Amino acid sequence: MRPALPFLLCLAVSAPVAAQDCARDAMLVLDGSASMGELGFDVSAPTRMEEARAALGRAMPRIAPVRRVGLLIYGPGGVGGCSGVDLRFAPRADAGAAVLGEVERVAPGGLTPLAGSVEAAVEVLGRDGIVVLVTDGNETCGGRPCALGARLARERPGITVHVIGFRVVHDPFSWNSPEAAGYDGKTVAKCLPDATGGRYVDTQTVDELAAALEQVLGCAVIGSSPLRAVVPS
Repeated sequence: MRPALPFLLCLAVSAPVAAQDCARDAMLVLDGSASMGELGFDVSAPTRMEEARAALGRAMPRIAPVRRVGLLIYGPGGVGGCSGVDLRFAPRADAGAAVLGEVERVAPGGLTPLAGSVEAAVEVLGRDGIVVLVTDGNETCGGRPCALGARLARERPGITVHVIGFRVVHDPFSWNSPEAAGYDGKTVAKCLPDATGGRYVDTQTVDELAAALEQVLGCAVIGSSPLRAVVPS
């Protein structure tokens, strides 16, 4: 029997479908080294740390509702310039306010233990998750990010490392960076995403840094469908 209505509506899924990747916990590993607090020729211009705070202030309200995020800050504190690897908290839901509160209190200092900081973040995550390293330069504590990337790819294939370079200046002879001289790039940190299937994003401005954070920590939409009408025969 022909239906009384002239047509029937078949409701397809119309809401965005979140990518499965959003279920993975993430650790944000933020550069708090002395260079993040340096003043340039224009002493009235904001420091890198001030700009990083501004970028996180824009990005975290969009990231926190869709992904559990933890925070590790490297550089300040500790005994000696290389021991400041400070886990502030493990991944948690709705971490936006917590991230911003911790970053607001950072007083830049110390050196840049890239490999040690990423390794500490990986230990928090275990065998699966995302590490997002934000750095303004090379390893300066004798670590070997390229060797670490190769080891993670071999031993912890569930770990993905993204690196966001923020106003990085290329220094092929970086002090106390054993891998820098043989690496053709701005920073040896790029070895980490190259080995683990992540992304390296070079940023120069607050807008670019905020966009990069959303790109690697946000939740992509993988598809949606409109309503469609089905007319029965």
